[in-house]
Amino acid sequence: MSKPRRPTTKDSDAPRSGRARAAGDIVGKIGGMAFKRFGFVQGAVVSRWGEIVGERYAKVSSPESIRFPAGRKSGGVLTLLVEGAHAPLMQHLTPLIIERVNRFFGYEAVNRLVFRQGRPAAPPEPVKRPELRAVPKELGEGLRQIADPELRACLESLAARLDSSQGPPSIETPEDNPVPVIIRSE
Repeated sequence: MSKPRRPTTKDSDAPRSGRARAAGDIVGKIGGMAFKRFGFVQGAVVSRWGEIVGERYAKVSSPESIRFPAGRKSGGVLTLLVEGAHAPLMQHLTPLIIERVNRFFGYEAVNRLVFRQGRPAAPPEPVKRPELRAVPKELGEGLRQIADPELRACLESLAARLDSSQGPPSIETPEDNPVPVIIRSE
């Protein structure tokens, strides 16, 4: 039995390009859909919570959801998960938090906070990046002639990575791994 056809949308009508896309382009759309499903209009509220309220308060609180009245995108209720003993302090800071969240959105998105006691999830450990070595002299002179500083920095980083590697990656050739022959016996 065949699968039923999906209705066409603007995205499905677009021709396929066959080119690689950045993972960030794809993940942003998927993450945005998940955030909307759980009550967040904009997922950046969660990821940038430390910038909105400050690192001190972001350690003890995290946004859970924003609920808006039916058919509106303003006058919403922001639900915060707050560590037990910090809840009274956060209640005193309610006007400040509402002001900062609304400044983040750019309009009066939230007009009330609801607090729920609990322990916010710990922020993920920052990824340790390998240390870069200095750019070799033979590569560095050619790179210094590039006028765009951002492009030059990217190319210098790439040159340093290539210099610190163990050479080009090894690729198996067909002679190294022959195709097995299957013989039928009747």
